[in-house]
Amino acid sequence: MRTINWKTCFRLGVSVVLVYLCIYYWAYVSGFVASAFSAIVPLIIGCCIAYPMNILMSYYERHYFPRSQKKFVLKTRRGFSLVLAIITLIAILGLIFWLVLPQLGECINLLIDRFPAAMEKGVELLEKTGIVPEDIIATLSTIDWQSKLGDIAKVLTSGLGSAMNIVINTVSSVASTVTSVVIGIIFAVYLLAGKDVLGSQCTRLMKKYMKPEKYEKTRYLISVADDSFHNFIVGQCTEAVILGLLCTVGMLILQLPYAPMIGVLTGFTSLIPVVGPLIGGAVGAFLILTQSPIQALIFLIFIVVLQQVEGNLIYPKVVGSSVGLPGIWVLAAVTIGAGVGGILGVLLGVPVASIIYRLVREDLNKPKKSAIAANVTTSAEQPEPKQDKAPTEPPAPPAEKPAPAAKNAPLPKKNYPQKKNKHRR
Repeated sequence: MRTINWKTCFRLGVSVVLVYLCIYYWAYVSGFVASAFSAIVPLIIGCCIAYPMNILMSYYERHYFPRSQKKFVLKTRRGFSLVLAIITLIAILGLIFWLVLPQLGECINLLIDRFPAAMEKGVELLEKTGIVPEDIIATLSTIDWQSKLGDIAKVLTSGLGSAMNIVINTVSSVASTVTSVVIGIIFAVYLLAGKDVLGSQCTRLMKKYMKPEKYEKTRYLISVADDSFHNFIVGQCTEAVILGLLCTVGMLILQLPYAPMIGVLTGFTSLIPVVGPLIGGAVGAFLILTQSPIQALIFLIFIVVLQQVEGNLIYPKVVGSSVGLPGIWVLAAVTIGAGVGGILGVLLGVPVASIIYRLVREDLNKPKKSAIAANVTTSAEQPEPKQDKAPTEPPAPPAEKPAPAAKNAPLPKKNYPQKKNKHRR
């Protein structure tokens, strides 16, 4: 058994005291956590902005003179790519607001102006059909719908409080939101500009204060999460562009109004998985209803058919294959995410489910340690096959070495050939 020393007891006692204090002073603890979270909200917004911008910036970096090794190109590659990514995002958002917001406001004003006449026509249709009793028809025909619309607006505004409180609360909320977004954008720019230095610092910290096994597991988990979120964002953007183009082309063929605006709106709302195209279709039908109810009905039929094509052909091929998650789990992730976290849960449900699905799948496919050990033991126990050895001859005796010469021994005389003397006496 493991020995218990005073350090373990001290840590246990401190942990128990801290848990007790957190439970007893839960109101103060929750308030401190809420204030701390509100303080780091701009940093969280900056991280959420930096991640999709990093995808664009990395794309521009790969295509900004990739084979050049000049100092000017190497120094300006990161900054130039970052500026291009910011300009691209601003252009996309500006195009969406420029196409959607003005026409949406015009349609709302037109609907308010036509509301009384539409209600009177509805009452006449009910009177012709004879389904509704006559006393109810008489009551509905005597209603001044224009004044009722004004009364509804007054009730809605009076339930919100005084005008001064409304103005103060609106201005403060807008100012705090704008401040948080601006700080988040600045933080995102700093993150993207120094992401290499920040990554090396995080790596050094993890290597210093984590065990090698935990460090490898953490790095692997981060790589899986990055891969899942990257593929999800790229797949959703690709699917949104395809769906928006198909919606615009189909509406132009059917000669429906507001085709470019509704196509852009449908593509933008399709960034929300599964339920996004339905939201875009509902808003588009509402806008077309101000022009013609028959055209609105035609648009609803068209958007339902397009939704079936998108759900059965486009989305599984583009997003499902990129994320690596089956369609049933995509639907389950969207449903659970919507119930837990609303729109944010819908956005994060699919990549989180993809991470869990990939980790579980790889863990199931990984061979167990016992099976590996069994294979090693069986391979070790098997005898080696006998080899037919050829008969070998006995080794030759070693050659005798000459005995060393004794010290101060006379050198042997050499018999040199004698030269013939040609001149004899």
